[in-house]
Amino acid sequence: MNAVVFAYHNVGVRCLKTLLARGMQVQLVVTHPDSPSETLWFDRVADVAAEAGIPVAYVDEAVDEALIDRVVAAAPDYLFSFYFRRMLPARLLAAARIAALNMHGSLLPKYRGRVPVNWAVLHGETETGATLHVMQAKPDAGDIVAQQAVPILPDDTAKDVFDKVSVAAEIALWRVLPQLLRGEVPRQPNDLSAGSYFGGRKPEDGRIDWAQPAQTVYNLIRAVAPPYPGAFFDHRGHRFIVARARIASAVLAARIEDKSAIGLHLIDGQLLGRAGDGGAIHILELWDADQPGVALSPRQISELVTQP
Repeated sequence: MNAVVFAYHNVGVRCLKTLLARGMQVQLVVTHPDSPSETLWFDRVADVAAEAGIPVAYVDEAVDEALIDRVVAAAPDYLFSFYFRRMLPARLLAAARIAALNMHGSLLPKYRGRVPVNWAVLHGETETGATLHVMQAKPDAGDIVAQQAVPILPDDTAKDVFDKVSVAAEIALWRVLPQLLRGEVPRQPNDLSAGSYFGGRKPEDGRIDWAQPAQTVYNLIRAVAPPYPGAFFDHRGHRFIVARARIASAVLAARIEDKSAIGLHLIDGQLLGRAGDGGAIHILELWDADQPGVALSPRQISELVTQP
């Protein structure tokens, strides 16, 4: 069996390696050029392909007709999409002799659409996973081929969960590949009425509203914690990013004297953000938005809170 693989990011790396380990003949790998405006905290699919001697093509925006012609001429048994960032047109999907399959970072039909791991953390889910499914023109709507669940622990950030989902994708693909290599594609209905769909997120969506309950604020912080852009708030005309935090204990939250004031409080050198429900976030690392990656010192934090 042979395949053309569209892939990017860590899921793309792990799944490409899994295909090769199982003996799938990969004719071509299509990936994205690295963006200079993006923090590249993940591995490169192009490096894996180069080491394996597989030709590589790059797509920045839409897949062009020349590339589609190239894939059609290759007549692959399978077409795989592993965290590729562009929708694949119908003519391209039809080029696969057996099936065109996509790996999605959720337990479909839940969290169809963009950045599913971040949305799952934001909504306080306790479980997510990876799903290999048949590709259709409608995103994340085709039959389910394989799934693997992973837990989301109370203090997991989106990066923690994404790392688990990357392994889940590898496991799901590894388990089903013997069937795929025999030309068999197991299918289960993907009941969209029982699921959910979410779009992409913008950096502005990371703004903290201290009037929200503490758990809601904490879920936002976890969902966009670095290497994602980070949850932020503005204080005295300046922007700050909460890089690390956790829910404050009830004992610590109760030590905030001004029970009417939401936002920043300093308790024995510990920075708290009081939320609308009386709970508090214990801020363990705070960045100046003008110097991301550099934690504010205790002196700077003290000045931030105590100066008028």
